[in-house]
Amino acid sequence: MATRKKYIQRALTVILVLTGINIAAAYFHGRWDLTAEKRYTLTANTRQMLRKLDSPVEIEVFLKGDYPASFRQLAQATTELLEEFREYGKQNIRFSFINPGQGMTDSARLKFLGELTAQGIMPFNMKVQQESNDGFAEKLIFPGALVHYKGKTIGVNLLKNQGGQDPMQTMNNSEALLEYQFAYAINKLQEKEKPLVGYMLGHGESLGAEVYDALTTLQTNYALDTLTLQSAGYIPHDFDIILFAKPAGAFSDVDKLKIDQYVMNGGKVLWFIDESNATMDSLQQHPNFFAFDRGLNLEDLLFRYGVRINQDLVMDLQSDAIPLVVGNVGNRPQIQPVPFPYFPLLMPTKAHPIVKNLDMVLSRFVSSLDTIKNDAISKTILLTSGNNSRTNRLPAQIGWDIVKTQPNPREYRAKHLATAVLLEGHFTSLFHNRQDPAAVGALQQASGKPFRDATDTINKMIVVSDGDLIANAVSRKEGPLQMGINEFNPGFSFANKEFFLNCLAYLSGNGGIMEARNKELTLRLLDGEKIRQEKTKWQVICFLVPVGLVLLFAMIFQFIRQRKFAE
Repeated sequence: MATRKKYIQRALTVILVLTGINIAAAYFHGRWDLTAEKRYTLTANTRQMLRKLDSPVEIEVFLKGDYPASFRQLAQATTELLEEFREYGKQNIRFSFINPGQGMTDSARLKFLGELTAQGIMPFNMKVQQESNDGFAEKLIFPGALVHYKGKTIGVNLLKNQGGQDPMQTMNNSEALLEYQFAYAINKLQEKEKPLVGYMLGHGESLGAEVYDALTTLQTNYALDTLTLQSAGYIPHDFDIILFAKPAGAFSDVDKLKIDQYVMNGGKVLWFIDESNATMDSLQQHPNFFAFDRGLNLEDLLFRYGVRINQDLVMDLQSDAIPLVVGNVGNRPQIQPVPFPYFPLLMPTKAHPIVKNLDMVLSRFVSSLDTIKNDAISKTILLTSGNNSRTNRLPAQIGWDIVKTQPNPREYRAKHLATAVLLEGHFTSLFHNRQDPAAVGALQQASGKPFRDATDTINKMIVVSDGDLIANAVSRKEGPLQMGINEFNPGFSFANKEFFLNCLAYLSGNGGIMEARNKELTLRLLDGEKIRQEKTKWQVICFLVPVGLVLLFAMIFQFIRQRKFAE
């Protein structure tokens, strides 16, 4: 009886201990990230943001269905990341995986998929092997997610389809950016007051269809207003960022004084400048034309801030294509896309979160730029040309002849010509020691602020030597397209929009969230050549070794058994 009572006490003790451990584990548990690149570790800013959530964030991920292994891997990585989000956001992070359009009628499904596209989730056309082996069928999938918070929604693209890159590397980069994509979306939805961006006018900047996507992007993500520089007494400091998008007319000293004092008081500037007057319209109207310097009169201002846009045009063998009539088939012209060296595909430098894991950026008639030695200003090159580049000094003759002949690689020996730069530091006023008393007095009276010779704190601006980088093509059938899309090849989008958004995010103070873009996952691949050479050897080893071990243990067991019974 005593023994039975002892067993019952031990059993109850074990049950109580196990129950206590399980209860404690539900509230207190540790997680160790043993990966070399800290794959499963969130950045400090992301963790802090998730802990401060005051309402549930609901995330719908459209990666459920019969997908290839690469997309299943992306879905698994998304699941692991969102589980990590839930570790810090607790009950305020909710997520589900959905097969988009499943169970809907055809009309309802088309409407729903159209809504996903309107939210910025770009479809991906995937070829699927048919069960009857009758070739391949095309399947449209939406590798994205919708993030909902307090009645607001943002679409997130999970697949970063980088042109010309190995599909495995593309998926790897997409996984590396998952934290940033979701953290950025949640941060945007949490904003009580959007940063104010001033779209500057008065020097030939456009408000037409060619900047429709840029303006729509600004209106979606920021508070947007316009300001005509000449008629404004000063640039209000309510603007967190001012944007110059392809100005065409000369800036007066008074205009530059207003910009200068805005910068000296901590204002951020995003410049998209065309140094030349070359446009695609000019080429379509004239088979040969001369491109000249626009004469913007910004050289001294930008030079003081640490950069010089050169009077040239960058040419690159890695360039976008334009349609060219190469012959006739019967009475019809035969049109073929031909690379146009004046449309270089710019490469991110991977030196900064703005361009980390970014695809190539489409440019048109871009100039090179140089940075100026100034210890007070740090310069980070963001975009460059490719490995086979050259420059054509202005004035430059441009014509169709260049695409009708095979380019000579020996003429394209320049590499990585800078085309976009981030400037950070203590800026000095252009008008230090060269003030116009009347202009300065009028500015002081209008703004109510004294003249400043330099910035008190670290300021920043971004200079891009291509005004067309944020312009969009306009299709006769579909109207304005997304920036970074060639209207003659609308199936592929370059990273112009992402670069634009990243620049705005960094200048508006979201640099903390952007730290997540620095995450880099190492793609550990097997050596394909070694696999091919040693395939048979390892197949034999994998077959014979287990069988040999079983036989060896059987022999040892039999030997021991015989000795035991022989004794």
